[in-house]
Amino acid sequence: MALKGITVVISPLISLMKDQVDGLAERGLPATSLNSSLSTSEVSERVADLRSGKTRLVYVAPERFRNKGFQSLLAELNVSLLAIDEAHCISQWGHDFRPDYIRLGAVVKALPNARIMALTATATQEVRDDIAKQLGLGQAGRPVPTVFVSGFRRDNLRLVVSHISTHGQKMDRIAKILATFKTGIVYCSTRKQVERVGVMLEEAHIKHLIYHAGLNDEQRRRAQERFMGGEFPIVVATNAFGMGVDRSDLRFVIHWDVPGSIEAYYQEVGRAGRDGKLSHCELLYNYADVRTQEFFLDGSNPDPSIILSVWDEVRAILSKGPQACSLEEWGGRILSTTNKITVHTCMGLYERCGLVEREIQAGSRCYTTSLIAGGDLKRLRDMLPTLEEKRRRDMKKLDLMLRYTNTHQCRHQFILDYFGEKEGLAGACGCCDHCGFDPALRPRPPTEEEWPLIQKLLSCVGRMDGRFGKNTILAVVSGSKAKDIIERDLDKVPTYGALSGIPIETLKALFDELVRAKTILLSPDQYAVASLSPLGREVVWRRQSITLKWPSPHSQRPSPLPVLSPRTPKNAKKALRGAPLPDTDRVLSALEENIFEELKDWRQEEAAAQGVPAYIVFGNKTLKAIAIMRPTTYSELEKVTGVGPAKLDAYGDDLLKLIKQLDCG
Repeated sequence: MALKGITVVISPLISLMKDQVDGLAERGLPATSLNSSLSTSEVSERVADLRSGKTRLVYVAPERFRNKGFQSLLAELNVSLLAIDEAHCISQWGHDFRPDYIRLGAVVKALPNARIMALTATATQEVRDDIAKQLGLGQAGRPVPTVFVSGFRRDNLRLVVSHISTHGQKMDRIAKILATFKTGIVYCSTRKQVERVGVMLEEAHIKHLIYHAGLNDEQRRRAQERFMGGEFPIVVATNAFGMGVDRSDLRFVIHWDVPGSIEAYYQEVGRAGRDGKLSHCELLYNYADVRTQEFFLDGSNPDPSIILSVWDEVRAILSKGPQACSLEEWGGRILSTTNKITVHTCMGLYERCGLVEREIQAGSRCYTTSLIAGGDLKRLRDMLPTLEEKRRRDMKKLDLMLRYTNTHQCRHQFILDYFGEKEGLAGACGCCDHCGFDPALRPRPPTEEEWPLIQKLLSCVGRMDGRFGKNTILAVVSGSKAKDIIERDLDKVPTYGALSGIPIETLKALFDELVRAKTILLSPDQYAVASLSPLGREVVWRRQSITLKWPSPHSQRPSPLPVLSPRTPKNAKKALRGAPLPDTDRVLSALEENIFEELKDWRQEEAAAQGVPAYIVFGNKTLKAIAIMRPTTYSELEKVTGVGPAKLDAYGDDLLKLIKQLDCG
């Protein structure tokens, strides 16, 4: 408002625009928006207000720049500021690249007198550099931009990762969280998983809403309004639910599945605790869930041969004339790939390379797609090496996300390091599962009584020679007589039993503190093998000191919520395998025998489709158990031995549907 001309704000969501404009209007500020939900007369009226100067602030979606009429309007107006929200979408190295943001470089070039402001909550150094490059900042007479990096530190967010084996355990964990933190979001990676979790919450009589891109516009709008209005305390959603969500009293964010990047994860947990109060953010991690992100990664980064094959099909379809349909419908028409995400990615590439033109239809998700006469396939071929680089970077992002799930470092510090915020933490954060949840406990040097514990534990790490992880090392130093310790002659290690009188919880806390103090190094893979760092060797001989956030030897770190161990204890493994099978050797009833035979026929079809032996899908005992138990929900099906998370995800819908049909028959 301090500038003389028009300010254009680029925002990716209609609902977000509406909230912003409503808030400004309440303050008497002349703001409006132009979006696809408006009628022609409404658009004309708002454009007239912009031309007259009655309106000074206008919100638009990036898709608006497809409209040649709007481009002409911008040339008429005195645009003094172009503000770009969710600016990470500009960069193909970002976690949520959107092709429509690519046009913004040309928009900036066409507005040489406008100031440019680009804002995002999650951008690494390389993404920040790429945003400036794509917008042409620091080029063609524009000054080099000033870059501000701050705000990543959120001390009120309690960050936890729980390694969990089954869907049933995940539901148990959610129930514990809801007992303490009442309002929040449960994020799932897929629409199917949102529906499943919704069913499980319904079975538990937990009031909730669901939200995903498969719902129509009105259903999504209604769901968001009911949640934001406080009518429902919980929403289960894909990442389609997020931008524009600014409910200040969100007390938790739970991730049912692992996200594809640190950026996506931190943007989503950042929706909790916006009022500054303590909020709980927990990732329910199961390595099997990673396959979903790998599927998304493949879809977003298709093989060059697939890109060219899909193009042949698209060109053949468009040669008959322009096509008006949604991306979902395009996915059903293409035969080169079954991955609809791949088709979505390819259509964006073809548009960027000048092979097709797409114009969104007002008030719908449909595009009118046309071939561009004289389109040059060479531009697409020249882009293929860049796409390979993008795939490599996306794989690295997923790898770093997995490192976060397995790190023994302070989780807040891990995130600050990732985004490059220079203002780090002086010590343990007091608000993650590794640092504990007691901010009153401050780092301090060891007492004389504590020094021998540190030296003995570090000495044991050194003598284990970088071959074992935390649990084995603690078993040795505490003098465990477990069978595997004895069989591997680890009871012969000189430090065996050196700390046998110390409670195991204290040893775990001490080990984690020594990791944070960088005296113990853990391998970045899932095994987290421990070895001494150069600093650790110096500390063993007391040639250097360290400060530790460490309770007294007989206390345990407080935690209002029990945090599951990254390594499942042996005595819990049996419980994680599910309920015991019923007696599958007994004679089946006529109904059970019929269901069993139908299940075998279904299995044979699945095996043939995959080109694998039938037993790879399910063994006979598991099918018999299903026939006897006749499960009706995902929770019941998961209790059958032989139905793990991966098979539940692959076959659960089909099995429950088949059982329902046969049981009713």
